[in-house]
Amino acid sequence: MEVELLEIRDFLVLHHPFNQLSIDALNGVLGDIEIRYLRRGTDIRQDHGLMESLYLIRTGAVELQGHDGELLARLAEGDMFGYRASPREEQDDIRGKVIEDCLVYQFPASAVDDLCEQHPQLDYFLAPVGGDRLRDAITHVGDDSNSQLSMMTTRIRDLITREPVIMPPTATIRETAVAMSEERVSSILITQEEMLQGIVTDRDLRNRVVAKGLDYDLPVTEIMTGETCTADINDYAFEAQLQMARQNIHHLPVLDEEKVAGMLTATDLTKHHTTSAVYMVSDIHKQNDIESLQEISTKSADLLVNLAAADVTADSAGHVITSVVDALTCRLIKLAEDQLGSPPVPYAWLAAGSQARSEQTAKSDQDNCLLLDDSYDEKKHGEYFQQLARFVCDGLDACGYFYCPGEMMAITDKWRQPLHAWKKYFSKWIDQPEPKALMLTCVFFDLRCVCGDRSLFRGLRKYLQEKCRGNRIFLAHMAGNALTHRPPLGFFRNFVLIHGGTHDLTFDLKHTGIVPIVDLARVYSLAAGINLVNTQDRLKAVAEGGEVSEEGARDLQDTLEFVSFLRIEHQARQIRAGEDADNFMSPKDLSNFERNHLKDAFSVVRTMQNVLSQRYKI
Repeated sequence: MEVELLEIRDFLVLHHPFNQLSIDALNGVLGDIEIRYLRRGTDIRQDHGLMESLYLIRTGAVELQGHDGELLARLAEGDMFGYRASPREEQDDIRGKVIEDCLVYQFPASAVDDLCEQHPQLDYFLAPVGGDRLRDAITHVGDDSNSQLSMMTTRIRDLITREPVIMPPTATIRETAVAMSEERVSSILITQEEMLQGIVTDRDLRNRVVAKGLDYDLPVTEIMTGETCTADINDYAFEAQLQMARQNIHHLPVLDEEKVAGMLTATDLTKHHTTSAVYMVSDIHKQNDIESLQEISTKSADLLVNLAAADVTADSAGHVITSVVDALTCRLIKLAEDQLGSPPVPYAWLAAGSQARSEQTAKSDQDNCLLLDDSYDEKKHGEYFQQLARFVCDGLDACGYFYCPGEMMAITDKWRQPLHAWKKYFSKWIDQPEPKALMLTCVFFDLRCVCGDRSLFRGLRKYLQEKCRGNRIFLAHMAGNALTHRPPLGFFRNFVLIHGGTHDLTFDLKHTGIVPIVDLARVYSLAAGINLVNTQDRLKAVAEGGEVSEEGARDLQDTLEFVSFLRIEHQARQIRAGEDADNFMSPKDLSNFERNHLKDAFSVVRTMQNVLSQRYKI
């Protein structure tokens, strides 16, 4: 093979999507390529074949301009333009302007079509921007095959291998022991109409029956543990392990919503490797002062770096990192109660925002609130909960989770209220929606109970669910709020960058990349009356319920995963360099592969925002 053709092939090997082809396939591509040298100042117009060929830049630079000379994009080595390289609706009146002497490889349109038909990799990449190309990209960025990290991506439902072994509350201790022996299990669930009443383990039989000489014919309720920890069937396996380690238990009933779905044991989990997050959480629950918690929390940055190096998915990483701040919150609450005494009325500590959604990274502030029982009396109980909130929020800040700039925290009197007050808040926001108020309080439409009386939270969640479902006026306002966050993509897929200040020539991956997807998922889930708060879970649920098309939801899921993965990689690089992690990325820090697919991701968001706008006539 000629030296020149070998050089072309070596160049293609370095650039996506050609790097996905075999050597034989690349050799076949070479015969279709025309090598062109373009002098600076050369015009490549549509009427002179701009859209009749696909151009790959080897060296030099090209600007794409609109009919009025407006700069649409600036392209350099490895970038492509022309046929099938941009949306068809954006091809009118476009010309290419060579701004540096260029060497380009030119593929005629017919050859591009043939290549796409023969090679799905090229077809995905050169398809209209959006889901297919993005899914192609995601296969190259998050790999959870690492056995040590399998628990981060394994759902509990995948570990349940048999129907739950159950007995009714009317059963005797003898009947229960016989059933456990026949089923060869070390624990059994006591249920009534599929609802969990309690659990009995072989240890209970030894310690509570045999050791005490208890009558075997007594009801099993005499020895069962009634108030027990549970896991949801859709939780991750590592979350179950965290809970077992924290509570020092070996059996965990699994629920599907509120119905019994199975039993998870320590043996089930020992089949999977563990991660440092489990040990961090376990250590957190052993500490008795804020200084010790601070020391452990400094390892969170290393945890993110390790997760990035292991190529876990961004969704899995978010759950792992959030589990640490959940543990810190619970431990701080316990230390506060030890100092202040038992709470005078039931309460629930609720996480909001990214912690509620289990989507935290290295750069996170606090969003939380207190939900108090309706027996709460400000004069009698106010000081207790004020001190508790101050202790916990100050502790989180000391551990690196800084105060919310908008003061959406339990230390703010307004966000430390009884159930009836919270219902009034939501009633006003939903029945009399105001754009500014919703912009400030939308964080509270993502809530999760981290610690305390979960029945209180269930009551609030049910109220919120019923108020939002089908309320088009409120949803239209929420949609309008969602559309204020636009992806940083210009008319012709060029990045729109920040100009001036500390973050000059960057874009904000969080507020212009991830937040728009979170906002879309929130609107769709509220419209459908879905209780889920994790964005990936919401998108899956709204697709299954028909609130949004399966293709649209899948595209948004892939987009969120890709953008979030880039954000975690970006923060991990900063941490390794000894810098503070942030959300501001420069296009210069992206590879050609990442740059092209990030543009695809932003295009997906922009398309879905347009769909939402049409739905609510915004």
